[in-house]
Amino acid sequence: MPIKIPSDLPAYDVLTNEGVMVMSPDQAARQDIRPLRIGLLNLMPKKIQTENQFARLIGATPLQIELSLIRMTEHQTRNTAAEHMAEFYRPFQEVKDERFDGLIITGAPIEHLNFDNVTYWDELREVFEWTQTNVHSTFGVCWGGMAMINYFHGVKKHMLDHKAFGCFRHKNLAPASPYLRGFSDDCVIPVSRWTEMKQDEIDSHPELITLLGSDEVGPCLVEDPNHRALYIFNHFEYDSDTLKQEYDRDVANGTEINVPINYYPDDDPSRTPQNRWRSHAHLLYGNWINQIYQSTPFDLNNIGQ
Repeated sequence: MPIKIPSDLPAYDVLTNEGVMVMSPDQAARQDIRPLRIGLLNLMPKKIQTENQFARLIGATPLQIELSLIRMTEHQTRNTAAEHMAEFYRPFQEVKDERFDGLIITGAPIEHLNFDNVTYWDELREVFEWTQTNVHSTFGVCWGGMAMINYFHGVKKHMLDHKAFGCFRHKNLAPASPYLRGFSDDCVIPVSRWTEMKQDEIDSHPELITLLGSDEVGPCLVEDPNHRALYIFNHFEYDSDTLKQEYDRDVANGTEINVPINYYPDDDPSRTPQNRWRSHAHLLYGNWINQIYQSTPFDLNNIGQ
């Protein structure tokens, strides 16, 4: 939560430049408080696991969050019970007249497909356009982030010759960013993907700002101020055993896969993996929620205007 101090106090500029959350008395006086409406467009096959992961992160702030679960209208999942989907999810076409303070668009296990070959691509492009009028801030995750940055900026995803799989150190490239408040100079983030975005292609768009990146697995977190969006290509939301589940699944299926790098103690899959990203995950999503809280209109009808 922000600290309220006079805007002409020297500490105001010092703390602002350090990324500390500050608010002037005038800002505080203009603020009204209501629950934040956050939508989760869940494209993952294991819906319940993904719901738990993101709800845990966005629910860890003192703010009241109203979470809405959204699915693509025509796409039917085969991995989650139809009763669960019918009770808790609404198709996009039913919510598109509503407004949201924030929207998370998850990844999807369809990296091998060109975007145009995704069965729900036309509707997803409609979602991207809809975020510009009906959503205050959008967070695209893994494939969801790659799809958004491609749609709005033409940045391509590139196939890797081997899966980027494990826990990799990432550099804090923008310490003063409000989204990285409290971040260390570097942090560990789980990675699990067959594709990558290239930093030089992102850099060719000066309106895009890379906040986190890795020498080993490339750019990770990109801010797109013009579209009020963040794109993250890796998985802060993962549980401690998510990479283990993926590894065990591939081994059981006979799929060629390396032991996830820097995940198990001594890279020994018989040992229990350690979670070394949880605190930074909470920081990032807490900072995102706080930025929404401080900047979203009190009247939902004014979002996008």
